Amino acid sequence: MTSIKIVPSPLPAVLVCTLGIFVLSAMDASVKALVVVIGAYNTLLWRSILATATAGSVWAALSNRRPSIKAVRLHAVRGVIVSFVALAFFFGLGRLPLAEAIALSFVAPLVALFLAALMLKERISRTAVGASLIGMAGVLVIMFGKLGQSGYAPDALLGMAAIIASAVLYAYNLILARQQALVAKPLEIVFFQNLVVGITLGLASPWLGTGVPQDQWPLLVGVTALALAGHFLMSWAYARAEAQYLIPTEYSAFVWAIMLGWIFFQESVSWSTMAGALLIIAGCLIASRAKPKLVAEPIEAAAV
Repeated sequence: MTSIKIVPSPLPAVLVCTLGIFVLSAMDASVKALVVVIGAYNTLLWRSILATATAGSVWAALSNRRPSIKAVRLHAVRGVIVSFVALAFFFGLGRLPLAEAIALSFVAPLVALFLAALMLKERISRTAVGASLIGMAGVLVIMFGKLGQSGYAPDALLGMAAIIASAVLYAYNLILARQQALVAKPLEIVFFQNLVVGITLGLASPWLGTGVPQDQWPLLVGVTALALAGHFLMSWAYARAEAQYLIPTEYSAFVWAIMLGWIFFQESVSWSTMAGALLIIAGCLIASRAKPKLVAEPIEAAAV
């Protein structure tokens, strides 16, 4: 008698992933508010300290497995890379509309395709090359749209450069994440990532570090909680459904960014940002058909 294998529905994972994207988008909006007050460096430094204490306590309580030497090396390298990824992203968030920053950050998976070919000797298909060209065209549309505005802020170009630099570094981070996932569990990764980020940024604290104003502590705690919750939700979803079902939900971050930017910062979205974002998203979705595992890594600066 032939047994019938029942395949679980991907719907719960899709809904959880969508919730995770919303939570991380809310974190981005909260970070933007903090950056305006205490700057990108101190926002990231203090968030890393709180996240290290929280994730470390949970990891120590639930895990009795020591990380291997290989895992520690990967944690250290990726943590240093993430320090600069997040710092550049936070810097850009403070100088660009929320939706614009999120749209530009979407190019990271496309850049990762070429880094995978360079570092992991993976073959790039014509489909992936074409998808990357579409995505890069979207970046140019956003950039020229910004330059064409009569009253854009002088540091807006710095913000755009920071987001693009963050996306390129994040693409390298995706390659490391694939290697890291083979030797460590998500909770261990979150703990060590925040620990290394805190240590890396802490080296400059005698010159750049400042205290957090008392009225900003609730927001900082909220940012940390949202980051940890978002990472947990995304990890849960990707462990229970194939990437092909979850990839489209990643790009709901742009919709959330539009809503949150309008509600909390009175930011409007230009036609060039909309058109550029659609091109970038289209490029990512086309590329995901060729390399679903790589393109499906959580985009959040996801994740930083």
